[in-house]
Amino acid sequence: MSKKPIIGISGSLIVDGDTMFPGYERAYVNDDYVQAVVNAGGIPYIIPMVYDEEVIKSQLETIDGIIMSGGHDVNPLLYGEEPNMKLGGILPKRDEFDSKLIKFAMDSRLPILGICRGHQILNVVNGGNLYQDLSLMDGCYIKHNQGALSNVPTHTVKTVTGSKINEILGDETEINSFHHLCIKDVAKGFIASAYAKDGAIEAIEKIGDHFIMGVQWHPEMLAKNYEKMLNIFKKLVEEASKK
Repeated sequence: MSKKPIIGISGSLIVDGDTMFPGYERAYVNDDYVQAVVNAGGIPYIIPMVYDEEVIKSQLETIDGIIMSGGHDVNPLLYGEEPNMKLGGILPKRDEFDSKLIKFAMDSRLPILGICRGHQILNVVNGGNLYQDLSLMDGCYIKHNQGALSNVPTHTVKTVTGSKINEILGDETEINSFHHLCIKDVAKGFIASAYAKDGAIEAIEKIGDHFIMGVQWHPEMLAKNYEKMLNIFKKLVEEASKK
């Protein structure tokens, strides 16, 4: 039996509030990521946040593909902007970890799937930038943060013909939506491969045969009930199997 590929999932920190240990930091990812990888045929590993470059490189040596998970707003100083009043919570040490993780994963030609924040920082690390709030994007009218019902799609996206995401999802599909930042200028070497009907960029991918894709929505929350969304993770597992 062939060995299943190991898919790393970038970790985050959650800080305890009114508990026995207020202010206590815990390493975590949402379980939907883990289960989506399992259901797609991969072996999930959570990659905890560390800051030593050699340790990060060693983390990546143990995996065959990587998911950059969602979470905090990306610090706009990373793309040369001061914080807008509508910016949400940031975590600079996570930006540092994610940036190194992406750069080293790209150097190792690991397949990468960025989700929500992961999609945004993938663009920033490669030289792109973001709208710090969707109210700053001309023409935005769709409700991009549905607020609840994580496993229910609430708006449509159109994919670009010939793109990798088009091959996975077809020309149009429905997605869930939990974001207020959005890609503005796409990084050099990447293309925008899916759009909401108000023009918001919903997916990017690297040009060429190295599988690097970002999606603005949360397919891990939909994958249990929607085969199309599980197929995104199956594609990542497939690409990781080639390593």
